[in-house]
Amino acid sequence: MSSAQASPTLRRVIPIATAKPMGHNRTQKKRIAFQAAFFTLFILAPVFNLFRYDLNAGHAWLLGMEWRLGLDDFVAGRIGALEAGSNVMLRLFVPILVGAGAFLWVAWKWGRLYCGWLCPHFSVVETINKLMQKASGKPSVWVKEPLPPWKADGTPWRADARWWLVVVPAAVFFAFLWAMVFLTYLLPPAEIYGNLFHGALTRNQTIFLTAATGVLSMEFLFARHLFCRYACAVGLFQSLAWMSNRNAMVVGFQRKRAADCASCLPERQSACDAVCPMRLTPRNIKRLMFTCTQCAQCVEACEQSQHDNPEGPLLQWVSDEAARQNEAGFRSGKER
Repeated sequence: MSSAQASPTLRRVIPIATAKPMGHNRTQKKRIAFQAAFFTLFILAPVFNLFRYDLNAGHAWLLGMEWRLGLDDFVAGRIGALEAGSNVMLRLFVPILVGAGAFLWVAWKWGRLYCGWLCPHFSVVETINKLMQKASGKPSVWVKEPLPPWKADGTPWRADARWWLVVVPAAVFFAFLWAMVFLTYLLPPAEIYGNLFHGALTRNQTIFLTAATGVLSMEFLFARHLFCRYACAVGLFQSLAWMSNRNAMVVGFQRKRAADCASCLPERQSACDAVCPMRLTPRNIKRLMFTCTQCAQCVEACEQSQHDNPEGPLLQWVSDEAARQNEAGFRSGKER
């Protein structure tokens, strides 16, 4: 008898059930990287004349080049009305229509990806949500009940009122930064930043910055996600496009395993309910997830809370026929 037959065959055992899921936190890290990059672009685009309109010069800048509609020649009598109309059509309406079409096509297929992955306003929403949650246990002053005192992986956490010393200054800082950036989209950035650095802002610049900072501070403190849900036209059109496509990417839920949600967190609370920055209730039917930003935080919260479950998480992104058959719909809870 050979040695191979005499000794039992050794097999390599891979602990699949207890291993960390492949997508664990990767999506959020990638999303935060996209948000940070786009926020940086939002600030620097006027500085490098990538995109802005100069009120002083009376023309726009695009990718470092002057962008004019060609009406100066019409006013000077060098071209006729037909050519002037063609210039406006080709240089203004065609780029707008093409850009809007591409933007809405992305939303039709994948939902509000711009909101959840790029929008600089939503980045502020999430940042202040997290800070306010650390201070009060609630991500918004309008939330009636504190969030569960456990993270998605089951570890406990508790609020600390000292974080309010960070929440308010952060809201004011972001408000001032936004006001300053808005102004640089309309006036030369070198002038605005130079005047600020030397304490020589003009009267109109001071009025604008003061008023805009005050309004945005109130919005960031009290109406962050409410603006995104009810007042943002960009988000509204994305949601309308998304809702019109039944095959679009959506959060899918395994209804047959609904009982697993009861043991997700202590006291029969659900991890996915606590993490949505738009204060939606995941696992709802699609029409009640109208303002979902596809941030995937509920998906990853489910992944973490079910990391010891051999069957894996209950929530995941699905599309096409799976979106029709496996659309989230465990319960039709109220929006928060």
